[in-house]
Parts: sequence; structure tokens; C-alpha cells
Amino acid sequence: MLIPFYKYHGTGNDFIILDNRDRKYDAITRPQVKHMCDRRFGIGADGLMLLNLMEGYDFEMKYFNADGNESSMCGNGGRCLVKFAYDMGIHQSTYKFLAVDGPHVADFDKHGWVQLKMKDVLSIKKHHGDAILDTGSPHYVKFVDDVMHYDVRKEGKEIRYNDTYKAKGINVNFVEQLEDRIIVRTYERGVEDETYSCGTGVTACALVAAHNENGFNRVEVTTLGGKLAVEFEKHKNSFTDIWLCGPATFVYTGELELI
Repeated sequence: MLIPFYKYHGTGNDFIILDNRDRKYDAITRPQVKHMCDRRFGIGADGLMLLNLMEGYDFEMKYFNADGNESSMCGNGGRCLVKFAYDMGIHQSTYKFLAVDGPHVADFDKHGWVQLKMKDVLSIKKHHGDAILDTGSPHYVKFVDDVMHYDVRKEGKEIRYNDTYKAKGINVNFVEQLEDRIIVRTYERGVEDETYSCGTGVTACALVAAHNENGFNRVEVTTLGGKLAVEFEKHKNSFTDIWLCGPATFVYTGELELI
């Protein structure tokens, strides 16, 4: 079956998107998703998303990792799906959509960045000086020096596959704190490698790096794929009104024989 697909990226975190409003891709299989995401034998992407209709919402987001498994929330994916929905003629001042971790809202700022509201975070767990939290997906956050020369693949894989996390997996983020921003590099489960950017990971790192003890925070973030920002309200050990802000970019469209 020859199928049309669309390719988008959010700061280098790239996705295949299928318009599934007519439900014709409901039966897509894990091997098919994995093949499409393969960078040598398929299209190549960090993940695949379906744009579904959902009563009471502008759309539903269904997300698969590059390994073909249905996954938890993807922040950059959510922002790209909002841009795709707009490009497909779904025009709203504020978008309301349903993802695996619940409802989300999003909009566009005056510069064209997509601003995506993330789930509240009620606590951060400390582990040997590092942090563990769930921002829609589980994340491990470790602060390091000179992160651009850090062996993210080796060190991230070691944490992701240790006895504590190997069964369910965890995304591992390495962060360098600078005066005006943080730099984040992420080893993603499901991709099983470093990605150019991870939206839920950037969000997790920004919360851990909050500069205000209470009240409004805006944390500027640099990733391998570009710049994002995270805004939120901090209340002692919890976080609300969390927004992941950044570009979402159309790359190309094409057709692929789905086998």
C-alpha cells in the first residue's frame, strides 16, 4: 500500500506524521513503524505520530517510538503535531488535544513558535545528587561540566539499562548550567541513542534548574538541534502552568510503500 507521509522536526527531533482522521492507519503494526523510522531502509525519524479525530478535542495524538512501540508523551512531537494540524487546515487560536498522558493545550506565539502546555509535576525525586521526575515521560537528570564533550551515548546507556531502569526504561539527560541558560543533551529510550532534542527532557531539566524558589520561571535551553524555552510556576517542590516553547518545522512530504 502506497501511503502519503509528512516529515516535521522540533529542534532536530524528527517525526513522521500520518493523517489518520479517516482511521485508515489504525492497524499499523510495530514492524511497520520501526521500518518507517529506520534511517537506512525507511524514511528515518525519532518517532511516528498519528493525527486522529477525537470527540471534544481538536485532535488526538498517538505516538510511537522509533522501535515501533507505542510510547509516553513526546513534547517536541506534540508541538510538531500542532503545526501539522494547522497545516492540514485545523485553525484555532488555542488548540486542545488528547495525548497518552491526558489533555494538552497549545498555541502559536507572535514569532511562530509553538507553545505547548505540559502536565503538572508534583515532585522531584533525588538520587545520589541527580534528579528523577515525570514530565509526561520519565526522566533522569544529571548535571555535568562541559556537556558538549560528554560521552552521552555511553553514560546514558549505562543508566538507562541499569538494574533499576532496564525493564521500563528511562530517558537520561545531561545538563550544563550556564549563567543565562542550560545546555541539554539526552539519551532517549525507544530510540536507544542520543537525539538532537527531547521536549519532555528539556522540560524536566528546566524544572530541576529553576532559578526562582517560588513563582514564575523562564529557563532558556540550548540543545544540539536548537533553542527552546520552558516557562512555569514553581511552588516549593511542585510545578504548574508548565509551557514548552520552541519552533516546529515542516521538512518534506512523500509517499512510501507500506509493507
